[in-house]
Amino acid sequence: MSEPRTRVWAGVDAGKGHHWAAVVDETGATVWSKKIDNDESAILTALGEIFGLAGEVHWAVDISGTSSALLLALLAAHGQQAVYEPGRTVNRMSGAYRGEAKTDARDAYVIAETARHRSDFATIDVPAQLAADLALLTAHRSDLVADRVRMINRLRDVLTGVFPALERSFDYSNHKGALVLLTGYQTPASLRRRGRARLTAWLAARSVRGADAVAATALEAAQAQQTALPGEDVAAQIVADLATQILALDERLKRIDRQIRDTFRRHPQAEIIESMPGLGPILGAEFVVAAGDLAAYADAGHLASAAGLVPVPRDSGRRTGNLHRPKRYSRRLRRVFYMSAQTSIIREGPNRDFYLKKRGEGCKHVQAVIALARRRTDVLWALLRDNRVFTSAPPVTQAA
Repeated sequence: MSEPRTRVWAGVDAGKGHHWAAVVDETGATVWSKKIDNDESAILTALGEIFGLAGEVHWAVDISGTSSALLLALLAAHGQQAVYEPGRTVNRMSGAYRGEAKTDARDAYVIAETARHRSDFATIDVPAQLAADLALLTAHRSDLVADRVRMINRLRDVLTGVFPALERSFDYSNHKGALVLLTGYQTPASLRRRGRARLTAWLAARSVRGADAVAATALEAAQAQQTALPGEDVAAQIVADLATQILALDERLKRIDRQIRDTFRRHPQAEIIESMPGLGPILGAEFVVAAGDLAAYADAGHLASAAGLVPVPRDSGRRTGNLHRPKRYSRRLRRVFYMSAQTSIIREGPNRDFYLKKRGEGCKHVQAVIALARRRTDVLWALLRDNRVFTSAPPVTQAA
């Protein structure tokens, strides 16, 4: 029998239906490599076998999402922590090893070998119940918003083919009255037959604000087009169906927004996050999900770097001082800081003053907003560290 090893490195190539795990020892030799079904009993059996190989096991996975959720939860239940290796890193590291084959077993081996050589990967923490709830809610909301954009684009395209004048008359992305109108009337002839007075009454009965103005605009578009285009009847049915779906989707978004707000405000630092100008409950919830445990960031600079707000140098030879946008960062965290910074410049205050200062220095709009977002990371990190809400006036510095 071989002597038990001191420590080993386990790499997991995660997937929906199954994972492939490979274990290497201190010399880089493969001591265990198997396919594991994404099932609790199969994972527990594999964990038992791997734990028997050495007294200390270092885990690494290439996916930290839903595919590996069960695996990570079982590892946490056994007191184990895994690190996350980005797919870009695994892809590049695979070229350092012999062979060109692309298999799950080889990918798992590369993940384990990379973890053996590098110890600077971020640790994956199994989220608490509140963070898990917010992650699911915000992801679901993003899907609903994407569906809404797709349906509005489809509606405008179909309507342009039969009634371009009406398509130009309203902004259907934020005009509920126009969508209500399309659920009943989609062609010039039907609008003209209805008439302004009866159309206004029909819209008012459905609680449309400014019903008379909506009716007048629609009748003006109907008078401008006297020709019935081919496919008008079928297109009218499609437009009515899309308008109904968009209105129903708006109600679903309102419900999910209320649920996100109520869930987010159970967070112990929700009041601090919401006190920052431009950070409401939706962006605040996305920040909690994207940032994770703030203890992982040693200072505000690390938080800004994770959000991609810190330029990286690309110097070579005599070319120095070349700063470029980083490629590896959290897109979701960057979006939170960028959107909140852009929202904060709408109203008067220090955020708008700093933005206008950067514009005065010659920065373009995007550059000025990114500079503001970088500065806001310092403020938010300090507020969360000191556990106090945002105030326009800086705190009084006390003598040591």
